[in-house]
Amino acid sequence: MADPILRLSGIRKQYRGLRPLRLQSLDLAPGERVALSGFDAGAAEVLVNLVTGASIPDEGTVEVAGRSTASISDGDEWLSTLDQFGIVSPRAVLLDTASLLQNLAMPLTLEIEPVPTEIASQVAGLADEVGLEAATLGRPIAGLDASTRARAHLARAIALGPSLLIMEHPTVGFPSGESKPFGETVAHVASARSLATLMISEDVEFALAAANRRLALQPATGELRPPRRRLFGL
Repeated sequence: MADPILRLSGIRKQYRGLRPLRLQSLDLAPGERVALSGFDAGAAEVLVNLVTGASIPDEGTVEVAGRSTASISDGDEWLSTLDQFGIVSPRAVLLDTASLLQNLAMPLTLEIEPVPTEIASQVAGLADEVGLEAATLGRPIAGLDASTRARAHLARAIALGPSLLIMEHPTVGFPSGESKPFGETVAHVASARSLATLMISEDVEFALAAANRRLALQPATGELRPPRRRLFGL
């Protein structure tokens, strides 16, 4: 088997929650898509920060591509590691007054008024890949619904070719019926790009469509287990 792109072992991290975040172990293989449940908004943010090296655990180790995040020596070195991550998060900033085209161009260029022709062509390809209609590209982000904005976040996250996609409660605020199609898009994009994907979500329909492994956190112990089956097979 290939070495895991992400390995978390013996994690304990104190934060503002009632108890520390605990996570006994998790290995994510290259190209694997894992959905985690049992993380509220605060715990999800802590986990994303641990994986990206923005913070280090109080106990345990986080290894990305075989390297411990604790070995990152300074801010400049940390910034240089961020290209390996694509992050889809409601905390990520979109410019509401800018068009969807301009927002999708931002990972690729600082010139967005107007967007250069060659960049606009790349953006159109990204938009098509994540299921965004070409007709929406000229519209301001502020007028788009939550599922369209999530697809915009996904397009931005994959724009620079990361090796690990991290999704933090990506379907919050979705209209009814949109979670499954978005999950199918995520699965298609990740599979086509051989992209390891870590999804933190309580949305069962999304997780079933997007992931090839689902795990639920036991907060008191930090163990990750397959989730209990619910009615109707969910």
